[in-house]
Amino acid sequence: MNASAKVELLSVFFPMWNEEDYVERAVRAAEDECQRLVDLGEIAAYEILIVDDCSTDRTPEIADALAAADPRIRVVHHPVNRGLGGSIKTGFASVRGDVVLYTDADLPFEMLELGRALRVLRHYEADMVSAYRFDRTGEGPRRAVYSFAYNTLVRLAFGTRVRDINFAFKLVRRHVLDAARPVSEGSFIDAELVIRAQKLGFHIVQIGVDYFPRSRGVSTLSSLAVIRRMLREMRQLRAELARLTPTAR
Repeated sequence: MNASAKVELLSVFFPMWNEEDYVERAVRAAEDECQRLVDLGEIAAYEILIVDDCSTDRTPEIADALAAADPRIRVVHHPVNRGLGGSIKTGFASVRGDVVLYTDADLPFEMLELGRALRVLRHYEADMVSAYRFDRTGEGPRRAVYSFAYNTLVRLAFGTRVRDINFAFKLVRRHVLDAARPVSEGSFIDAELVIRAQKLGFHIVQIGVDYFPRSRGVSTLSSLAVIRRMLREMRQLRAELARLTPTAR
């Protein structure tokens, strides 16, 4: 596909686990921005996908009701909990768009940034737009320290040039997903996708966005179990990722 061609179908997907407080707000925000982009002629059509990771609250019920009311909204339910990586892989396998955005249900950035990211993707003929947070103080000192250490470790281990590598704002062209195919089941999947794309020679552009920390519910990304799994997957994939050679043109 020509990098400057109009987006025929934009896919936005949300991995969700026990997000009953956020699911409707996230979908409505995505709908509003996608419809604005349709009206502006930036995209021809859109779809919104919810990946329900075996939630135990009202997330599945709310998601199914939203999908029943609008054919552009779809839901995939995991019969067992697979974690963030498994949910993102399901999303990648299920979306139909030629450009894909995935992000968190708690909307860590204003959805209007999607339009700016699409323009950057087009004008700079990028394969991926990866966002970073201007100000991270709102997430608390412990998570800020964990994130700084993790980003530094990934940068040193894999030679990445992307800052804030685990931030849930990646706008990706379909051909990147087809080529990169991340395998992580845990939270390392964000970094893995970027590492694979960079190693394969795809063009990644970064943009800064204002950050809105979660105000309801609890994030699990700074738990010791999640951190241990990320480090284990990083170690397991390091040799494979180091052997990747550029294939993108």
